[in-house]
Amino acid sequence: MESIDHILVVDDDAEIRSLLGEYLRKNGCQATVVADGKAMWTVLARGKVDLIVLDLMLPGDDGLELCRKLRADADTPVIMLTARGEETDRIVGLEIGADDYLAKPFSARELLARIKGVLRRYRSLPRNLRPEQARAIAFAGWRLDTVARHLLSPEGVVTSLSGAEFRLLRIFLDHPNHVLSRDQLMVLTQGREAEPFDRSIDNQVSRLRHRLGDDPAGPRIIKTVRGEGYVLAVPVKVER
Repeated sequence: MESIDHILVVDDDAEIRSLLGEYLRKNGCQATVVADGKAMWTVLARGKVDLIVLDLMLPGDDGLELCRKLRADADTPVIMLTARGEETDRIVGLEIGADDYLAKPFSARELLARIKGVLRRYRSLPRNLRPEQARAIAFAGWRLDTVARHLLSPEGVVTSLSGAEFRLLRIFLDHPNHVLSRDQLMVLTQGREAEPFDRSIDNQVSRLRHRLGDDPAGPRIIKTVRGEGYVLAVPVKVER
């Protein structure tokens, strides 16, 4: 029997909580709605939550701080909500570990589609390939700090990554020596399958190789497996 997804909505707007709770339940989800971070932690301590819909502007710890604390010891998918639509808010939310971002006002139908997309992406790999909890990951002389979201070069220089580059690199680091197809990478990074002639994953890999100084003519970190996809081909050391 297929299990029902448990969605936790954290928003201080009572009307939004009521609307989303009712809509999610009508569409086959178990929905719990709370108004702040303190109540969120109480729900998480009680049992399994499949995904958290987290408002940015909350009393006490805001959504960014809550997401940062969540990512310190859990990989529960998070969709951030905010009344502010600035690009910087979206980038900060994604770079501290949110899986998706939706600006208010939005439709409940759109949120449900985002929830399904994020869960599909999260569940696209077998459980034994799920990301390990790590404070930092070292590879090929580089070090990715997953808490501060910093990538340090072999010379100790901080290298900036976009949110998309960070997510793609983290996927490779979480699954070293596993060949990942373009479709898998598309689902994991964007929550959708690749369309015919879609080269976006190839372009992202190319940009990531450039950031890492990986020679595109003969890459040694992220290698191309002809007809299959890509593989992170260097040893990885996880720091917890």
